[in-house]
Amino acid sequence: MKRKEYRKAKRRSSKGRTILKIGLVLTIAAFLAVATYGVSLHKKAELAADRAYEPIQDRTPHSTANENKVQPATDNVSVLLIGVDDSEERQQGDSNSRADALLVATLNPKQKTVKLLSIPRDSYVYIPEVEYKDKITHANAYGGTKATIETVEEMLDIPIDYYVKTNFNAFIDVVDALGGVEVDVPYERIEKDETDAGTIHLMPGLQTLDGRHALALARTRKLDNDIERGKRQQMIIEAMMDQAKSPAAITKFGDVIEALGNNIKTDMQYKEMLSFLEYAKGGMPTVDTLTLEGDDDWSTGVYYWKLQDEDLNKKKLILRSHLGLISSITPDENDEANEDYGEQSNRVVISPSEDPEVN
Repeated sequence: MKRKEYRKAKRRSSKGRTILKIGLVLTIAAFLAVATYGVSLHKKAELAADRAYEPIQDRTPHSTANENKVQPATDNVSVLLIGVDDSEERQQGDSNSRADALLVATLNPKQKTVKLLSIPRDSYVYIPEVEYKDKITHANAYGGTKATIETVEEMLDIPIDYYVKTNFNAFIDVVDALGGVEVDVPYERIEKDETDAGTIHLMPGLQTLDGRHALALARTRKLDNDIERGKRQQMIIEAMMDQAKSPAAITKFGDVIEALGNNIKTDMQYKEMLSFLEYAKGGMPTVDTLTLEGDDDWSTGVYYWKLQDEDLNKKKLILRSHLGLISSITPDENDEANEDYGEQSNRVVISPSEDPEVN
């Protein structure tokens, strides 16, 4: 090889090594940035969880037969999601806000499935706190989170293992932190905003909504009913889950955590929250959405959603089966399932009770 060609080859080799070194440095830097971000995110999440932690006083948590608390990563678990409007403009003197949205999620790690039941806010049910029937939305105003949990347990005959209570600010902030959510808006609607002072103009069609518009879509029920409202809420939650698992959302998790930590309350501790990540391993779980059928009732001069007994019993059996409380959900086997309910369950069983007459 001539000396000139040798120098050229040496320069190319040196240049190649330089590029390799730069690439290696950039790779290490990127790895350290991700690792540092992960540590920062972990610490931020832990602090946010500490701010959000609020156990229910004077309430014995439902547990397995050996009195150990359920383990979300391995046991079937139920979570009550409570959405409240606790803004000063809308509380109207209530010490506790009314529950504007109620959803029960049951999680089965072996099946890798989630059942998401929406409960219409005007459902006419027995409220143990006051010992008479009323709209389920009033349970929170009567006795806060504890009263709401006990009402849902009474209505569905299942134990609620955890609750997550959030306000409108959290919903708006989380959707915005995720960069919006893509949903199919069913119709055009001008709706009051979260403060009731302004308005939101919704247009029909598939689109990406920011937090305020997504909240307006979740809340409105003027053009349909509570059942369709529940379906829209379920649709938005699924859209948020899809957005959260996208690669672009990773860098936004810090903002999401901050929004949640400032605006939610839960009786889950940080380690319990982390255990739910097991559900996402190998892909997100299948989510089945459920609604409670009923009829409009103005017979008392006040609007109620009267639940259909047959449909309510069916949904009870679905949730019981999903939680492993019974082995069958066939309607014809309803009586047999109720007899076996306590024998087949490895959890604390809630016995159904007769609703007293309304005073």
